[in-house]
Amino acid sequence: MPVIALGLDFGTESVRAILVDSEGREVGSSVSPFEHGQIVDSLPGSEEPLPERYALQCPADWIQSAAVATKEALAKAGLTGEEIVGIGVDFTSCTMLPAKHDGTPLCELESLKSRPLAWPKLWKHHGALEQADRMTSIARERGESFLRRYGGVIGLEWFFPKMLETIEQAPDIAECADVWLEAGDWFVWRLVGGDSDSLVRSTCQAGYKAMWSADEGYPSQDYFQAVHPKLAEAFAKRMPGQSAEQMRSPGEVAGELTEAMATQFGLPAGVPVSAAIIDAHAGVPGVGAAEPGTLVMVLGTSSCHMLNATKMVDMPGVAGVVEGGILPGLFGYETGQAAVGDAFAWLRKLLNRDSFDDLAEEAMRLPPGAEGVSCLDWMNGCRTPLMDGSVRGAFTGLGMQHGPAHLYLALMEASAFGVRWIVEMLRHGDADLPESNQAEQGSSSNRGVPIDRIIATGGLPHHNRAFVEVYADVLGMPIEIHPSSQGPAVGAAVLGMVAAGPEKTPFSSIAEAATAMAAVPEDQRDLILPRLERTQAYDVLYRRYRQLALAVAQQQI
Repeated sequence: MPVIALGLDFGTESVRAILVDSEGREVGSSVSPFEHGQIVDSLPGSEEPLPERYALQCPADWIQSAAVATKEALAKAGLTGEEIVGIGVDFTSCTMLPAKHDGTPLCELESLKSRPLAWPKLWKHHGALEQADRMTSIARERGESFLRRYGGVIGLEWFFPKMLETIEQAPDIAECADVWLEAGDWFVWRLVGGDSDSLVRSTCQAGYKAMWSADEGYPSQDYFQAVHPKLAEAFAKRMPGQSAEQMRSPGEVAGELTEAMATQFGLPAGVPVSAAIIDAHAGVPGVGAAEPGTLVMVLGTSSCHMLNATKMVDMPGVAGVVEGGILPGLFGYETGQAAVGDAFAWLRKLLNRDSFDDLAEEAMRLPPGAEGVSCLDWMNGCRTPLMDGSVRGAFTGLGMQHGPAHLYLALMEASAFGVRWIVEMLRHGDADLPESNQAEQGSSSNRGVPIDRIIATGGLPHHNRAFVEVYADVLGMPIEIHPSSQGPAVGAAVLGMVAAGPEKTPFSSIAEAATAMAAVPEDQRDLILPRLERTQAYDVLYRRYRQLALAVAQQQI
């Protein structure tokens, strides 16, 4: 009889609980929005505006919404909870927070709840731009080896720049912190209990967002000292969970569900809980992509493109390469775009539309190039390949004859051109960056890794098929839309199944579980095929996009 695992998928606005059995059937799911959503205007209970670029969250929302979603999913499936053999967790990253030794977030202390930097910083919090630039500059000056795994740039959304931001801008808050950690690790810690001495950290989150590797560990104490003495002190004394035994890969057991959390979630105590994984990275096992050469595009508020390969290649522009970061035995490459769903939401608000449904048909009747309108979709900065959160987007070529459909098509095309740039970078090992940026990120190895197949998952491909059609035309490659719109959530369930162990499940590896629970037979795949005439037109338009990107990047560098 099939056994069932629970996957908890934490997004920007909500958490999804999904129940998947060992044969891949999604037997129940539910979504519960966070009460406070994204905290970008003011703190709860306050009218004082937050600084520009701030994006925070409420940790109590994570627990409450996850419990509600889990109970609702169990009820929909007609299950008691006793059937669940394992729990997997994926989380937005880098979302991070300061906490006390017992796990209490600093924002829950009466004395600090009115202080923004005591709250968790959402992945899209961009307040640490200056700190990230300085950390990158010092790492280059010192010739730090970890930079080669990140295209030569430390991202402003990453762990240590956000940590340094608090140290420099709110030193009293930093002094109150006993523990700095990723939100995914914090949530798993709450599920399994204990104090910070027993804290488990995810090698996936640490590898991609905190410059950790199995060979070298975190950056050296000397490097942190060169950046800021207080950062070195915090790294040494306020980051428990660094031992080899406490650094655990997704799918490895972080602990067992406590009695208190079992009661809150409607589950039995003692269920194994996997170490956390980044939400986008969970999409790889979540679509059954257990082999190298498959690019998995997780398309949501932002996008992440995950690729496994058999070799490590140094290349400018990549957001991170981690050995075993996604699947054991393979090198996991991460790239991404900072605004996808966010950019469409911005345009929809600008056009005062409830949806794009009425525009999609009109936009797709337009010829490639939106009759002269071009777009650069850097409204939230450029993640790959520039790794620069300060650059901004543009629309060009606008005339009085253009309307909403032209803007919509141009934005879709810009997103697709960005993906083509990423695919070419991965294949050739060269981002072809502006000269000043290329010099900063280091010379290209002029080698790449293969991409043989592309799978799209997340909410956007199912809600916006025209968007995927534009992607296929621009790339000149078929794109497979995975039947589940919840790739990361299914991936979390796969990891929960693996954490349960071969004694309770049919699987002894992530690859086995992912293939059985999420892979789609070749003859059943939903493929979006490129249209030759449009692909040929986009070959010319893509070069125009690259010229626009070069001009805007050079102007803003």
